[in-house]
Parts: sequence; structure tokens; C-alpha cells
Amino acid sequence: MSLKIKIQQTKKMDKKSVQQGFAMDIVKQGQTPFYYYDLDVLRATLSAINRQIQGWPFTVHYAVKANGNRRILSEICNHGLGADLVSGGEVEAALEAGFKAEDMTFSGVGKTDWEIRLALEHGVGCFNVESIPELEVINQLAGEMSAIAPIAIRVNPDIDAHTHKYITTGTAANKFGIGIEVLDQVVKHAIELPHIHLRGLHFHIGSQITQMQPFVMLCDTINELQARYERQGIAFEMINVGGGLGIDYNSPDAHPLPDMEHYFGTYKEHLNIGHNQHIHFELGRSIVGQCGSLITRVVFVKENRDKKFIIVDAGMTDLIRPALYEAHHEIQNLTAPTSGQEEPYDVVGPVCESSDVFAHDRMLPATHRGDLLAIRSAGAYGESMASTYNMRSLPESVFTE
Repeated sequence: MSLKIKIQQTKKMDKKSVQQGFAMDIVKQGQTPFYYYDLDVLRATLSAINRQIQGWPFTVHYAVKANGNRRILSEICNHGLGADLVSGGEVEAALEAGFKAEDMTFSGVGKTDWEIRLALEHGVGCFNVESIPELEVINQLAGEMSAIAPIAIRVNPDIDAHTHKYITTGTAANKFGIGIEVLDQVVKHAIELPHIHLRGLHFHIGSQITQMQPFVMLCDTINELQARYERQGIAFEMINVGGGLGIDYNSPDAHPLPDMEHYFGTYKEHLNIGHNQHIHFELGRSIVGQCGSLITRVVFVKENRDKKFIIVDAGMTDLIRPALYEAHHEIQNLTAPTSGQEEPYDVVGPVCESSDVFAHDRMLPATHRGDLLAIRSAGAYGESMASTYNMRSLPESVFTE
């Protein structure tokens, strides 16, 4: 069933549920923009993940930074995934949503003392450590709390995943991780520290990766490193390969689920998994990206010379990815007939910034004031990055049952 049909049904439904009634009310009252989440898509994605990891020593942690909506977190937790966190606030949100602390990983280059103490207090399963100073601070704070901190050393493997420069994380030019050239020193230091338990190595090479070759290259790097440390008598109980799997922003209806079989199959085929070793994954966008759409209403249609603008009530405050990354999102007119001639429009928001643009020269049916548009594939890094710039209100969230 297409998104258009679902939205139209939502408008006509009686109030069988709070969510459906709320969706009907905000459409009738003009209370746009809002985020619309298709929980069937989310559940199908989670089921696909669980099918692929069944029978393998794999654990998937959901990257909460992609979308920290409480309803989304609860659904993911109920499907048995762990949580990958990058702030103390995310630690608290994951705990409130029901995630077990031992199933959490705590990432990030700038963990503050209170965040480290919070994670230690609750027994978070692993800190992904990004530098020697961080390693030493965690050891110090753990000692003050009479605790042992489980860690994985985040390695920067200098692999270019060929994504946007702002979401590439695995090259030598990025701020993330520890260079392979100093890794021996850091591993030795971690083993010697009294309040540190070195569990393994952590990697993450970037986001929105749609070709498997970068993941194959990562497997090769991990295999070489593990072989090197085995010769030194060092074995790791876990390897965290990060995430990075992309989604199809161009055709969300044709490909509502990422190719989980191919993704996990790449690691099954190319990664040498040690005896009693566990492999951890940190997926975010690929889990929630396709389940969410930003619904917005056309305020004006404006023409300047040879350019037509659709001005909507959603802006970069609600979905910043196009402004920040020049990211592509499919846009559908939910009100206009599907047949008929299309014409090019710039779809722009009301925020007082020239970068507040969702699309340039996008082919859409003839569009008029009051039409509803769906900006697709907005479940990841949409609501979670929303702001109140221009003193705008944060968008509401509506869910299917």
C-alpha cells in the first residue's frame, strides 16, 4: 500500500486510536508539518535483520542518533536489538525505553566526565574509545567508582567509503578513531590499565554506503589486524564493525527495505570470525530511514521569471539534510492526481535562509496552495536533528498502528 493511500485513509478514519485520530485532526486543522511513521515498514526491517543474524554470533545495536523518538525506540527494543549511543541524553533515553545497559555501546569523540560516570553507573556494555586521553580518563573515573570499564578501541582504518564529506568517518582526515600506525601502543596501554577491560576493536567507515566493496575492504583490514595480534598472543572477544548501510532515497516505494541479506552476507563471507568471538553492528539509517516521511502543506506557489517555487510550511528546522548535505529526498504531492503533466518546481521552506531548500527543479504534478506534500525517507536524521530556529515549533509525530 502506498504512502498516498495511507495518508488519505488517515484523513477519513474514525478515531479508533489516538494516533489515527490525531493524524486526522492535524490534517483537518492544518497543523502541519508533522512526521508520519509507518510502523509496518519499521517492523519488516527489524524482522529482516533478525532473520539474517539468526544462528550467527552477531549483535545489532541501533544507533539512537538516527531517531530518538520514544515510540521508535520502544519498537526497536521490543525486537531485541541493543543500542548505540553518543551522549548521556541518549543513554538515559535508551534506558527509559527499556534497553538493557549491557546491550549498549557508548561511542563519541568527546564523552564528558558526567556521561562516562553515568554509563559506568548503569553498567553499559562497552565504551568505544577514540583516543589515548579518553582511555586514561575512563580508567581514572572507573577507578574512583571501584569499577572496571569494558572498552573497544575505535580504529580509523583510512578507508574512503565515497560518501558525502560530512558523513565520511573512516579516513585519516576525519576526527574519529585511532590511526593504525599507533594502534599497537594504544592496545598495549589499554591492557596495562588497572580499571580497563579491553574487549575488542571498533570500526565505522561512514554512512549511506550503498556498495558492498567498502565493507569488503573493512573486512580485509580487520582480518589483517586480528592476524597480527594473534601472533602477539592477543585475541579480542568482540569486533564492532559499525554501521553505514545506506537506503534508496530515490525509490523508497520500490525499495522500502535495505538489502540486509547482501549486507550481512558480506561479513559472513569476508570476515574471519575467531573462536568464541562476537561481531557487533551499529545500524541507524538503514533501520528507520524509510519508515518516516515529513508531511507538509503548500503555503504559496510563486513564480519568478522562468522559475516556479512551491513554498511549504516545513523548513530546514524540520528536516535539515537537504540544506546540510545537499541530500536528495523524494517528494510526492499527496493531493494532486497521479496522472497528468508534471512541471519543474523548487520546493522551499519558510525559514529566513537561502539554504532552506528541499529540492531544485523537481518534477511534480501541478501544485496549488493547500496541497499536502510528503518528503520521503525522512525517518533518519529528520526529527532527531530538528531545531527551533526562527522560534519555530518542533514537528509532531504520527504513527500507524
